[in-house]
Amino acid sequence: DEINRASPKTQSALLEAMEEGKVTVDGNCYPVPQPFTVIATQNPTGAAGTQPLPDSQMDRFMLRLSLGYPDAKDELAMILGRQQSNPLQALQPILDRKTLIQLQALVENTHAGEVVSRYAVDLIQATRTHPLLLRGASPRATLALMALSKSMAQLRGRDYVLPEDIQEAFPRCIAHRVLLSPAAQAQDQSAEDVLRAIVSAVAPPKLR
Repeated sequence: DEINRASPKTQSALLEAMEEGKVTVDGNCYPVPQPFTVIATQNPTGAAGTQPLPDSQMDRFMLRLSLGYPDAKDELAMILGRQQSNPLQALQPILDRKTLIQLQALVENTHAGEVVSRYAVDLIQATRTHPLLLRGASPRATLALMALSKSMAQLRGRDYVLPEDIQEAFPRCIAHRVLLSPAAQAQDQSAEDVLRAIVSAVAPPKLR
């Protein structure tokens, strides 16, 4: 919770767990049990007591989501749902550890052909030359983009990736990894705006 309130030393330890799948205590390394996922919140306003996340740490998060505010209907349901008890106390698991690991393996084995993979690389390359971006996406971002695209393909009932999977995953996966130029900020352009423009400009492959 509020990951940017953690100290740099704590964030460094988290980097080790996220990248290497292990933790080090008193010189001894311990593997992190699988599956292992980091879901974090970041305090969006105010700088008091916060530590900016290093770029290398941001790059290790596959997605950054902004939930925004609920609409009136959902907010009313939120209030009414807490009249008798906290609904979080009634949550039940929908799958076990073994099934989750099997699903992860299913995603990893999803096919991404050379033509589709080249399209993902073309989109990433475009972030490195776009005039409204001071810093483009890293090779780690390319791998994350393909992993997310494979997940989206499986959610759509396919065992292969199509260009539309990459197009939809691209802004969600890359926006927190790039750095806007002053010109983009002056034009009130968000990272998502620039990335959607890249998707429009880079022609997708025509598959048979």
